[in-house]
Amino acid sequence: MTAAAPDTVFTPSWHAELELGYARFGDSTRPVQRRHKGPLRVQKHLYAEGPQVCQHIIVHPPGGIAGGDRLDVSVNVATDAWAQLTSPGAAKWYRAATPAYQQLDVTVAAGATLEWLPQETIVFSAAQAELATRIDLQGNARLFFWDVVALGRPASGERFACGHFQSRLDIRRDGQLLWHERQRIVGGDGLLDSPIGLDGSPVWATLLVTGEIDTELLEQCRSLAGDVRGDLTQLPGLLVARCLASEALLARNWLIALWTLLRPALLGRAAVPPRIWNT
Repeated sequence: MTAAAPDTVFTPSWHAELELGYARFGDSTRPVQRRHKGPLRVQKHLYAEGPQVCQHIIVHPPGGIAGGDRLDVSVNVATDAWAQLTSPGAAKWYRAATPAYQQLDVTVAAGATLEWLPQETIVFSAAQAELATRIDLQGNARLFFWDVVALGRPASGERFACGHFQSRLDIRRDGQLLWHERQRIVGGDGLLDSPIGLDGSPVWATLLVTGEIDTELLEQCRSLAGDVRGDLTQLPGLLVARCLASEALLARNWLIALWTLLRPALLGRAAVPPRIWNT
């Protein structure tokens, strides 16, 4: 056996995969694919709203993502099915000497609906977090997607002084690009405090939902921005909401308030918050 060179550094890491698929049977959405590899899985599917909406909670048992880790999640929602995915708590990206990765690939068929409603992502100072999301919508597929990112741990006095966070998000409908976004934030950069950047706010949130709303509902949504600095923009076929906040809970509460208003209008169902959000 050949001995390792003295300067070789072995960094333990996890490569986790999760494949989820949903299909419609009569008036019920059922999981038809659930494959996992490594520490990434879903709990038992739930029907808090009845059989039409299948809810799954994605769990990452290690509780945090370290250097070298990779999470690959794929979701396929078949014709007329409705899946709602959330998480039991914050995703934590730890300080690391090497990057960690997350890839999310989503396909939503015609007539189907996906709600992607995870809790916040906390990026520790000195973390190297790299995330990529690809969403393909077919025909009249519907999407309700949100994301909350918290840099550092303000409650502990930790600023995002070093490391980096970068993300890519592409949403297409029938191959045509609806949304294309790239973000890269480097620890200690002037963008963190600049008025044209995060303006000193350690948390930001994004909501993207397919469809269009009238001016009255748009103004009602805009009036919700109390403890956050947020606004909404109606694009052709896509509603975009953004906010800056001093802590993740405020941003998440704002997203939930928007979801409560927008879900009946755009998805035709009253908002029923998953019980896991209260634990």
